[in-house]
Amino acid sequence: MVATAATSAFFAVPSPDSIAKTTRPGNGVASVGPMKSKSASVGLQMKANAQALPKINGSSVGLTTFPGIVKTEDGTSSPPPRTFINQLPDWSMLLAAITTIFLAAEKQWMMLDWKPRRPDMLMDPFGLGRIVQDGLVFRQNFSIRSYEIGADRTASIETLMNHLQETALNHVKTAGLLVDGFGSTPEMSKRNLIWVVTKMQILVDRYPSWGDVVQVDTWVCGSGKNGMRRDWHVRDLKTGETLTRASSVWVMMNKHTRRLSKLPEEVRGEIEPFFLNSPPVVAEDDRKLPKLDECTADFVRSGLTPRWHDLDVNQHVNNVKYIGWILESAPLPILETHELSAITLEYRRECGRDSVLQSLTALSGNGVVDDLENSAEVECQHLLRLESGGEIVRARTEWRPKPANNRGVAGEVSAESA
Repeated sequence: MVATAATSAFFAVPSPDSIAKTTRPGNGVASVGPMKSKSASVGLQMKANAQALPKINGSSVGLTTFPGIVKTEDGTSSPPPRTFINQLPDWSMLLAAITTIFLAAEKQWMMLDWKPRRPDMLMDPFGLGRIVQDGLVFRQNFSIRSYEIGADRTASIETLMNHLQETALNHVKTAGLLVDGFGSTPEMSKRNLIWVVTKMQILVDRYPSWGDVVQVDTWVCGSGKNGMRRDWHVRDLKTGETLTRASSVWVMMNKHTRRLSKLPEEVRGEIEPFFLNSPPVVAEDDRKLPKLDECTADFVRSGLTPRWHDLDVNQHVNNVKYIGWILESAPLPILETHELSAITLEYRRECGRDSVLQSLTALSGNGVVDDLENSAEVECQHLLRLESGGEIVRARTEWRPKPANNRGVAGEVSAESA
């Protein structure tokens, strides 16, 4: 049977019907000697017709052939002979399915087994961060994007502040304490409490450039009876150089009454296991920030209004936005020739989307308004307030001359704009 099936794959095997036709009743089996059978002649004639292409208007035209249909002597169609080959399944479809599965699995494996080609590339491709130092410090890496740099070709202060805020939230999330809002724990959510920052100090030793990868470490500890302190330490991932240090103090506020609240013992029990007993990464600047008005300010910018995307999930203006508004009233010569080296912020009240703000700046120390470009160190006092008079933020900024290469870029930009 196997030999017959194999032979029939290459040579035509007469079907029972054809054998019946060659048997004549009463005369026995017809002679099948040297005479060629009609089926063989018909097959040769069909082969000759298939090789000869038909012509239309003198041009040869190919016809689509269907190997699965064979015409018999009387012109009717019959299925092809059953052979070993044409009874096999369609292996091409099965092979295509297997290939697709293997390619998808290989792609997923490459994503999980991703490794940087250079040591200075981002080591945390998904930006999730991780817990280090006995579970008390959260670490996350950031690559400086092209849209995060300014005219000096370095990251802006707002970019650095966004990195600090992002790591703080991811720290709470990774610790399993994030429920809703900005860093609200389960016990805080039961009591409608949220965290709000009251004071922040930032020291910038060097601003990263486009393509640099920075490593941000953050941790928390207690601050007084009802507060919490959060510190950050930002380094260059490739060199380990310290870029930025920041320290902040946070208290609780009821998100419905918008009033400050004491720290409940249940909430303290949630967060105290994550406290790292360490001194502040930035020495506290206890100098009093003066109150400014139109008479004491050197520069005033009015008519500042929040936009919808300036609000955070707690329905108030994000504290990073305040820095941009504070610098709106900074004199242009300082922005062109100096860079921000330190900033101290004291938050006084919230700002809603319907508020209209005013930014005031006053030079302090040896700063001279007419000769800011040649000043070595410049210090400014700032006030961001409602035009109706309520204070939002008081601030102090310190400025140092820009590096020679960055100062040249700023000069080119200002010359082109002029």
